[in-house]
Amino acid sequence: MAFSKKPVSFIVATFVGLVSSIALANPTTDSVQVKTEVAHEEHAAAPEAAHGEGKEFSATELINSHIGDAHDFHIADWDGHAISLALPVILWTDNGLKVFSSAEFHHDNTGHHVVSVDGQSFVRHNEVIYYADKFEQLKEEDKSAFNFDARPLNFSITKNVFSMLLSVIVLFLLFTAMARSYKKNDKAPKGLAGFLEPLVIFVRDEIAIPNIGHKKYAKYMPYLLTIFFFIWINNLIGLIPFFPFSSNLTGNIYFTFVMAFITFMITTFSANKAYWGHIFAPPVPKALYPIMWPVEIIGMFTKPFALMIRLFANITAGHIIILSLISLIYIFKTVAIAPVSGAFVLFMSVLEMLVAALQAYVFTLLSALFIGQAVEEHDHH
Repeated sequence: MAFSKKPVSFIVATFVGLVSSIALANPTTDSVQVKTEVAHEEHAAAPEAAHGEGKEFSATELINSHIGDAHDFHIADWDGHAISLALPVILWTDNGLKVFSSAEFHHDNTGHHVVSVDGQSFVRHNEVIYYADKFEQLKEEDKSAFNFDARPLNFSITKNVFSMLLSVIVLFLLFTAMARSYKKNDKAPKGLAGFLEPLVIFVRDEIAIPNIGHKKYAKYMPYLLTIFFFIWINNLIGLIPFFPFSSNLTGNIYFTFVMAFITFMITTFSANKAYWGHIFAPPVPKALYPIMWPVEIIGMFTKPFALMIRLFANITAGHIIILSLISLIYIFKTVAIAPVSGAFVLFMSVLEMLVAALQAYVFTLLSALFIGQAVEEHDHH
């Protein structure tokens, strides 16, 4: 296999920009004195009491807690207490950077428990961290992650970010091991390299070359390989129901937006004169240009939008179906339904493994198709 060694500089710049916020995760919190306010202790006790015997099972709560992001990893419950891994909270506030552990919220997600850090107070409501004083003044409809007047900028290592970093480490280990194998063995690949090489060739021969062309495909192979394996591994991580996996990264609309946006940027910056000519001077009578321009420009954005929704909807739907089937046991309050529910869960889990690979393939295929349309390569050797 021969791949071009010419890097696509703007791709690297984009990925560096994405991970730059993670660089703020400085673990040196010795100078940060974290104090937990007790003024609302009676309110904080209410959520904990809700875990008792009197609480009705809520399938909606179970599903939302799984498909949503979180500031900690819930591992299990023991003797009425939650066992979880607290993740670092990294906030850029009006008074600069604040770093502390999510354990300081004491599992409260209702906005009652107040955490004080260097004179500033914070609360957490539905996994969104607000300034405590401003949160008290908010109406229910104003409690949104987009209300930046009431909340600091949040660069925390959440469950989804943790999963993303884990998948990056897995990718790095896989392909460095593959590279070492090729250095030592100049014959047919064996072991891990023997498993990965057909996948790399598949992306090259079935995705990149047919859609981009022989002359220019190598330039985009690093990106196509990255998104194929990155999405596939994160899809599989989401299917494993225990720590340190179980996150729903590819079912997060913000993640799929960023992935689609990168494809859009690569397509836009790679586009040649023919591509822009088709948009601003389409092959129709000039009298129709005022109608065609908005249509063509909107089309530039609808394609990555469809890419974003396709990945998000398919992965999220699979998780919801599996969790709904499990919830049937608790809704009907009988183990008699467990064999039926378990059989369907097993079937859906196997199907989701297929969907995990299929969605990685579809996302990579459509990205290559959009890039191919932009570079207008028609070499079909």
